[in-house]
Amino acid sequence: MSSLTISSEFDSGNIRCVEADKAQNIKLEIVADNNSDFYQWFYFRLTGAKNSECVINIMNAGNSAYPKGWEDYQAVASDDREKWSRIPTKYNDGVLTFKYCPKQNSAWFAYFAPYTLERHNDYLARIQSSSKVLVSVLGKTIDGHDIDFVQIGELTSDKHKIWVVARQHPGESMAEWWTEGFINRLIETDDLMVQNLLEKSVFFIVPNMNPDGTKRGHLRTNAVGVNLNREWSNTSLKSSPEIFLVRKKMHEIGVDFCLDVHGDEALPYNFLSGMMGIPSLSEHQKILKTKYDKALLNISTEFQTEFGYPPSAPGKGNLNMCSNYVAETFSCLSLTLEMPFKDNINNPDAEFGWSLERSREFGASNLEAVAQIVDELR
Repeated sequence: MSSLTISSEFDSGNIRCVEADKAQNIKLEIVADNNSDFYQWFYFRLTGAKNSECVINIMNAGNSAYPKGWEDYQAVASDDREKWSRIPTKYNDGVLTFKYCPKQNSAWFAYFAPYTLERHNDYLARIQSSSKVLVSVLGKTIDGHDIDFVQIGELTSDKHKIWVVARQHPGESMAEWWTEGFINRLIETDDLMVQNLLEKSVFFIVPNMNPDGTKRGHLRTNAVGVNLNREWSNTSLKSSPEIFLVRKKMHEIGVDFCLDVHGDEALPYNFLSGMMGIPSLSEHQKILKTKYDKALLNISTEFQTEFGYPPSAPGKGNLNMCSNYVAETFSCLSLTLEMPFKDNINNPDAEFGWSLERSREFGASNLEAVAQIVDELR
């Protein structure tokens, strides 16, 4: 066996090598987000271990942002960066340990299937060939990356304005896989449901709200350590240009429905939250939330309503969070959608767990639920 090399100096990479002398006892640490104590996302390459039984230890897992997230969690590994499979993983005494025998000389490991900034750019380049799609840029991030904005459908005064924002927390890569599935369905040419929906609606999508954090390998914050989903009612170009510019565009266009797409480290379920504690919550908003829940339950076996976050007390919803701010400001249906880093315990898959493929499929399913409530949005 050749000498072992651990590397993460690539798009979305994150790890620090402590010791890699023996394949059976590799010791690593996750690097915290810049100017922040948050860390949990990891993505790295191991080279030189072909056909060797490797034991990899994340030594500082116990002090991560969400230690409960490691319980019953399985890391993902890949030999080609296309297929990501779950591998045997244990969490004991603050150390996350996983085992893998690479089939090739290099193997990649991650918290969840990565969705890199490079893939983001490739995907936008592909979809812009659709006559339905207009890709533009709202402005720049602190690191100078584009804040990409996707419009699908023609904007007219009579159409419903439906927004999707994803990946405010960059380590929640399933959110952008979800968005890819959502967009793929929208730009299909022979889907009658989509054709009917686009006659009534126009979609505004920010597939990656946090490109700086994505490129840097952050879990939760942007380039300067700001949690974007706590900036919606008090934003600035200096610390959170991502929110400032997206919010500005929302006020220019208007919002009739908004989905803010995330991943949850601890809960092994797909669920919806947000909006129910805002000061101005209306009966119409509550009815729409119930109808969207019911529609998604009927459409997708991946969704459930029994487990999730407890609702905020009446009038106490945090308006610095996207779904609350948008619901309060535009008097519309606005929800946070959460997916698991683990498996969906109600529909388990031993090989892949909750995966990039399932995230994409769930995105497409949500579009059907939108279609069922679109006529009642106003």
